[in-house]
Amino acid sequence: MANIVVVFDFDKTIIDCDSDNWVLDELGFTDLFNQILPTMPWNSTMDRMMKEMHEKGVTINDIVEVLKRTPMHSRIIPAIKSAYDAGCDLRILSDANRFFIETILKHHGMEKYFSEIHTNPGYANEEGRLRISPHHDFTTTPHGCNCILCPPNMCKGIVMEKLISQAEDQTFIYLGTEMEIIALA
Repeated sequence: MANIVVVFDFDKTIIDCDSDNWVLDELGFTDLFNQILPTMPWNSTMDRMMKEMHEKGVTINDIVEVLKRTPMHSRIIPAIKSAYDAGCDLRILSDANRFFIETILKHHGMEKYFSEIHTNPGYANEEGRLRISPHHDFTTTPHGCNCILCPPNMCKGIVMEKLISQAEDQTFIYLGTEMEIIALA
């Protein structure tokens, strides 16, 4: 199976929820998020929420502890391990963020199974505040997709096209819930 690349979405595929909503719900910031969201794009709202949470005393460690409790189907880890052991090249393509994804993968000992993660940057800055940025800086140029299903920060179809074009003689399997990948076909 060395020629098989399995590309996973993260939210509602590897984990059983949306990681952004999980963190906001668990830390009690859903109402504020719902007030801010209509005024700016999702990633900008999430970055703003991380600022609000930091200002109210929520630490990176608080967020990490919530991420460690993220619900996951009991069979997903064995399934990922089996695909890896069979020689599949496993990757993640997600509109979540790197900090959330890597924290959850490390907590479950799964980070070694994935060769690439394509997602929105997420990192702790020097002030100890989590920062979230868009995968594609849509404030300077659009990502180039004409699909109405894609958010401005990432077209998964374009990312998949790039992955496929860089591959030689590989079969790609996408496991996820989002329709913009189907726009690729």
